[in-house]
Amino acid sequence: MKLANYLQEIKQFLKEMLQKTGASTYVLGLSGGIDSSLVAALAKEAVGKEKLMCLMMPIDSHPDDLKDALFLADHFKLNYLVIDGSKSFHATVDEYKKQGVELSFAALTNLKVRIRMTILYAFAQTHGGLVLGTDNMDERYTGYFTKYGDGGVDLMPIAHLVKSEVMEAAEMLGVPSYLVKRVPSAGLFPGQTDEKEMGVTYRDLDAYLLGKEVNEETKKRIEHLHKISNHKREPIPTPVEYVREEDGK
Repeated sequence: MKLANYLQEIKQFLKEMLQKTGASTYVLGLSGGIDSSLVAALAKEAVGKEKLMCLMMPIDSHPDDLKDALFLADHFKLNYLVIDGSKSFHATVDEYKKQGVELSFAALTNLKVRIRMTILYAFAQTHGGLVLGTDNMDERYTGYFTKYGDGGVDLMPIAHLVKSEVMEAAEMLGVPSYLVKRVPSAGLFPGQTDEKEMGVTYRDLDAYLLGKEVNEETKKRIEHLHKISNHKREPIPTPVEYVREEDGK
């Protein structure tokens, strides 16, 4: 199937899911990055801007992140709110410090993502909406998402697209070229980029996922990331089912 045709499938999926669930709107965290930009464009075309609310949630973020998100919202004439989660983040960190607990670097970065998730769901529940995810196939496979953070959503429209396809699709739907070419980053700390954190390039990751040849070191790195992140994709473990005795036996 050609990418253009698959994008029509995604838009039909979004339209049908809103009708099937009886939800009134979609809620999307808009970061200024390519993935959320593509999902915003798809959702707007699928259900119209009246049924899409975008939330921008800076938490000690680089100013360019909010600037890019605002630019995209203006470009597509999207409805949006800016909800700053910085005070919530620092209040939580300070409460731990009062108890003598210093949160690890990983815990601090993931806390930001989980606060964003709660902001999205607060709006979605209030307005009868569904939260749209922005994770692509590369991120899903390697586990490059936060459990109960950006992984905590109702729908994942672009879960089957690799990064290069996300970029191509974004161009097709009119996302500004400078956002398409922006270095992928979650914007959680200065200098952060997706590829640095994963230890593999999106080009190599795309190639691996599409069944193409990659060098052995790259292959091992990707397979390692997939293995250690299995817990993010699998159902929550439970013990064996409790088989109750019948009365009187």
